[in-house]
Amino acid sequence: MTKTIGFLGLGHMGGPMAANLVKAGYDVYAFDPSAAAQEQARADGIALADTGPAAAAGRDIVITMLTNGKLVRDVYAELLPAAVPATLFVDCSTIDVADAKAAAEAASAAGHRALDAPVSGGVAGAAAGTLTFMVGGADADFAEALPVLEVMGAKVVHCGASGVGQAAKICNNMLLGISMIGLSEALVLGEKLGLSHQSFFDVVSTASGQSWALTTYCPVPGPVPTSPANNDYQPGFATALMNKDLGLAVEALRANGVDGRIGALAAEIYSEFNETSGGRDFSAIVTEVRERSGGSAPAE
Repeated sequence: MTKTIGFLGLGHMGGPMAANLVKAGYDVYAFDPSAAAQEQARADGIALADTGPAAAAGRDIVITMLTNGKLVRDVYAELLPAAVPATLFVDCSTIDVADAKAAAEAASAAGHRALDAPVSGGVAGAAAGTLTFMVGGADADFAEALPVLEVMGAKVVHCGASGVGQAAKICNNMLLGISMIGLSEALVLGEKLGLSHQSFFDVVSTASGQSWALTTYCPVPGPVPTSPANNDYQPGFATALMNKDLGLAVEALRANGVDGRIGALAAEIYSEFNETSGGRDFSAIVTEVRERSGGSAPAE
């Protein structure tokens, strides 16, 4: 029997994820307070509930995709009493490890089960169903959630116990932020030295400097037509979200005594850029590097 799913949070990521579940034949009952999100959900064939607890009541699995740890804890406080015993809660938000563990403990205390399952892949991955899920929680709960997660993602990795999925996400996004800054600096240096973006791409994409940031998400127009750079840096993965994730990474570095100087510097750079980014994709950091270097975008 196909499991019924409650879904809380139908934003840029959650909306396409829920839509893919509907396309796969799951009965999805969702809630989001945003009128725009509700309108899109109706267009995608998602059944809407009047409240969060109503979306969670009577479901086999409840998925949340929210913006921060406090909101996850607050929403869980509303949902847990409404759910039938032993409901499996799967939180796909990106939050800190402590909040993930607190949410799982609250679910357990209320007679339920919980996984933390943050994602990587951005809006394009959510729409295409090609996300990567990093999952923390018990083996049996992971096995139960796996078929559902595989509808929304191309890769699902059980990283360990509760909270470890969030640990994987924090580490991944810290590296991504560092990579994008380094790539942007190299691109601007190439511009100063007379190297075209396409030539830079053709060399580095098959050389030792290759990275996902370059080959999938190139921060300048041209070489990768699907990257946000070709759409005026519309996110994608917004700078504000990268700023949040790097803040979580810095907190984790300090709490665990890691000498993460590059991670801390990346967080500082994105914190400053977030003030002026205008809601653009995090890859627009290349424009900040260029401006600080006294340059302008070259004609290709």
